[in-house]
Amino acid sequence: MITSSKLKSVDFYRKIPRDLTEASVSGAGLSIIAALSMMFLFGMELSNYLATSTSTSVIVDKSSDGDFLRIDFNISFPTLSCEFASVDVSDVLGTNRLNITKTVRKFSIDSHMRPVGSEFHSGPAATDIKHDVEVDEESTEGSVPLSGSNFDKYAHQHSILVVNFFAPWCYWSQRLKPSWEKAAKIIRERYDPEMDGRILLGKVDCTQEGDLCRRNHIQGYPSIRIFRKGSDVRNDHGHHDHESYYGDRDTDSLVKTMENLVESMPSESRKLALEDKSNATGEHAKRPAPSSGGCRVEGYVRVKKVPGNLIISARSDAHSFDASQMNMSHVIHHLSFGRKISPRVMSDVKRLIPYVGINHDRLNGRSFINTRDLGGNVTIEHYLQVVKTEVITRKDHKLFEEYEYTAHSSLAHSLHIPVVKFHLELSPMQVLITENQKSFSHFITNVCAIIGGVFTVAGILDSILHNTFRIMKKVEIGKNF
Repeated sequence: MITSSKLKSVDFYRKIPRDLTEASVSGAGLSIIAALSMMFLFGMELSNYLATSTSTSVIVDKSSDGDFLRIDFNISFPTLSCEFASVDVSDVLGTNRLNITKTVRKFSIDSHMRPVGSEFHSGPAATDIKHDVEVDEESTEGSVPLSGSNFDKYAHQHSILVVNFFAPWCYWSQRLKPSWEKAAKIIRERYDPEMDGRILLGKVDCTQEGDLCRRNHIQGYPSIRIFRKGSDVRNDHGHHDHESYYGDRDTDSLVKTMENLVESMPSESRKLALEDKSNATGEHAKRPAPSSGGCRVEGYVRVKKVPGNLIISARSDAHSFDASQMNMSHVIHHLSFGRKISPRVMSDVKRLIPYVGINHDRLNGRSFINTRDLGGNVTIEHYLQVVKTEVITRKDHKLFEEYEYTAHSSLAHSLHIPVVKFHLELSPMQVLITENQKSFSHFITNVCAIIGGVFTVAGILDSILHNTFRIMKKVEIGKNF
C-alpha cells in the first residue's frame, strides 16, 4: 500500500513555506506584465484558431454538371425588333443551332428600354415560303403607293389597309412584287375602293419613306402589315397596333388571306364560325406586329464545354436587312454561367472567402452603344474566358461551385449583317479552394507554450533584477564602511 509520504516523494512542484519567500516591488511589476502578456498572446492564438484559412490549387476540371454548361442572359436591344431577334449557338465541334426559342423569351421595349406590352411570340418559323413561279412582267400595278403624307388618310378611309413595306434592292421584295400587284388588282376588282372601301392594298418604298418605315418599326424587307380602322392608331406617341403577315407570298395565298380579312368583319354572331374557317385557311400566318422598335431577350441556353459562340442578331429566311441601318447597341442586365446561386449561399461564401464571386457576373449593368460616329455595319464582340471555381469546406463538404469569367469587348466594322457575338473560351482547368482544418490539440499546445514561456521568461528577468539590486546594495554598504 502506497503511503502518503511515498506519494509526496514524486511531487514535481514542491512548496516553499511562505515565511521563507520574499515579495518585491519588481517581482510584482513583472507579474502584472507577465499576466497581461499571457492574456494578449492567448487572445491572438484564439483569434488565429477561430479564423478561416484556405488554400488554392489548380486542377483538371472535374465538373459534376456534365459536358454542358448553362448560360443565363438578359439583354436589351433598343433598336432591334423582336420580330427578327434570333439567339444562335455554335462551337468548334460543328454544333450550329439557329433561332433558339424554347428557352428564350422576348419582350418589346421602347428606346428607353421600358417594356411595351406582353411577351412577344414569334410563332413557327417559315422555312419555305411559296412564291409565284411564273412572273408576269407586264402586269399593271394594283397597289396604292403610300407616303408619310397620305398614309394616315388611307388607314382611316378603309376598314382594312394591308401594306407591303419593301426595298427595291431586296431580293425577297422583288420576288413578292408581281404577286402583290396581281393580288392587289384582284382585290380592287372585287372590293372597289370607291364603292366598297372595306379593304385596300398599299405599298411603301422604305428607301424613299424612311421615317414612315421607322415609325412602323420596319427592319426586314418585305414586311406585310395589316391595319384595321379604329384600332390602328394608339394614343401614346402615335404608335400603331397592327398585325404582320408571315405566310406564303404567291397570288392565290395573298388573295385568300385578304378574303379572310374581309369575311372577319361581319357581326359578332358570325365571328366564331368565321374564325374557325380562317384558321383552316392560314390564319396562323398572321401574328401581332412588334409594338416598338426594341427588344429585351432573356432566358438561357446550354452549350458544350468547348470553344464556341453565342450570337444574337436579326435573322429571317424570307427577309432582307439593310446592314447600314442595323444598330446592335445593347445593355447587358445579366450574363452568368453555370447553376444559379442563391443569395444565402453566396452570402455564406462571401463570409468565408470575400473575393469569390466578384467575376461571376462582371458584365452585369454594362452598356455597349454604337454611336452614329461609327456608322453602320458595326458588330459588337465580347471575348469571354470562363473558369470554374469550386469551394470545399471542412469535413470535405462541397459548399458551392460557380463559373467566373473575364471579358474584353470591342466594336468592329463588318461586311455582313452586324451581330452581337460572345466568344466563349472555357478553361479545361478549375480553381479549387479548400478550407484548411485546424487541430485543437495544436491550439492547446500553443496556449501551454505561451503560459509556460512567459512565466519562465518573467522568472528569469525577476531573478536578474533581484540579484542586481542585491549586489548594488552590498556595494553601497561597503562604501559606507
